[in-house]
Amino acid sequence: MTSSLNPALEDARLCPRCGASAKVDFPRSLSCPSCGYRSYWSPEPVACALPRDPEGDVWLLRRALHEGAGRWTFPGGFVELGESVEQAARRETREEMRIDVELGGLVGVYSRPDERIVLIVFEATPLGTPCAGEEASEVRLFSARDLPWPELAFWSTAAALRDSGFAQPAAAERG
Repeated sequence: MTSSLNPALEDARLCPRCGASAKVDFPRSLSCPSCGYRSYWSPEPVACALPRDPEGDVWLLRRALHEGAGRWTFPGGFVELGESVEQAARRETREEMRIDVELGGLVGVYSRPDERIVLIVFEATPLGTPCAGEEASEVRLFSARDLPWPELAFWSTAAALRDSGFAQPAAAERG
């Protein structure tokens, strides 16, 4: 079963302000010709940190919850109102790996037209030794040759690892 690009708008027909018939431009917007109300939907930003040790190895976590559960990725999550992308990347790393990080440069920005997120990934230096938080069942340091390419949680995990200098074996390519 394919999930909707915008489930909140999928069955909407009425204005949430006045109850009149609304004009729906799925999946992007709803507008009301009666009262002038307008609402727009955009992809949500997800901020991530790619923690690396001084030798260049990378810390990954095995997701315990949600999409990609049981698979490996780096810490990240939705940017909340009232915080910057950088603040969100640091907060998510504290929550998922129980460490603070010093953010470095931007690894990349990742999105696809059929997905509801825009992923922003930063290089990061861990300020301590990571361990599993509530959303991770395991945290582990991987060298370039030991990366679990077939077990990565998302296509964007593989893309960011490649963009940060890790070579992916051809047989491990994922959509």
